Amino acid sequence: MNDQIKYYQDKLNYEWDSADLFENLETRTDIVVVDTRREFAYELEHIPSAISFPHRTMDEETTFHMDRSKVYVCYCDGIGCNGSTNGALKMAKLGFNTRELIGGLDWWKRDGYSTEGNEASVGTEVQCAC
Repeated sequence: MNDQIKYYQDKLNYEWDSADLFENLETRTDIVVVDTRREFAYELEHIPSAISFPHRTMDEETTFHMDRSKVYVCYCDGIGCNGSTNGALKMAKLGFNTRELIGGLDWWKRDGYSTEGNEASVGTEVQCAC
């Protein structure tokens, strides 16, 4: 496999866009969406079914109870934030199967999907299989 093909394959192995996440939430039971931002940001608005797990708190102790057979999709605010990258990296180092949501919450909403929280936005609702 040449370097360019490997590069693109690796991107698809580790990153999902909003449509990928939406489809997988509706069809799979092994997906956990992880909001890696601070808790106050999660309370304002988050992706439906997401858990609040700030990347700064991720370590062996705080992840001990989590199921390593699941796929953890990390997100943050969007392209100007690296919380999802930090979260996905930390969880991968701890032995979890992770993906990073491209564009984060911003692109989730741009693609017309609903959110939950105190400042929730209306959009296409996920019928979560999880």
